[in-house]
Amino acid sequence: MPVQVVGLTYFTNNEVSEQLGITRQTLWRWREKGKIPAGVRYRTRQVLFTADEVDAIRNYANKLEPIEFGGNVQLGLFGKARREEGA
Repeated sequence: MPVQVVGLTYFTNNEVSEQLGITRQTLWRWREKGKIPAGVRYRTRQVLFTADEVDAIRNYANKLEPIEFGGNVQLGLFGKARREEGA
C-alpha cells in the first residue's frame, strides 16, 4: 500500500519490485549504479519512490538494447578452443 507523506504518494521498494517483476536486489543494484532514481529514505528506513520515479524505473526495466556481435570475447575464446582441439 503506497505511503502518504505531506500529501504526496510514495511507493516502497517492495511495491516497485513486485509491480515490475524484478527482485529487490536488482532494484538496489540499479540504484547503486545510478541507472534509476535513488528515491528517498523514510523515517521507517524504507526506500520510497514517487510515481514519476516508478515510471523512470519501469522504462529502464523494459529498455531494449541491440545485441552486438563481433565484440563478444566469449565467442572468440570458445571458437579458438574448438579450432585448437580439431588441429
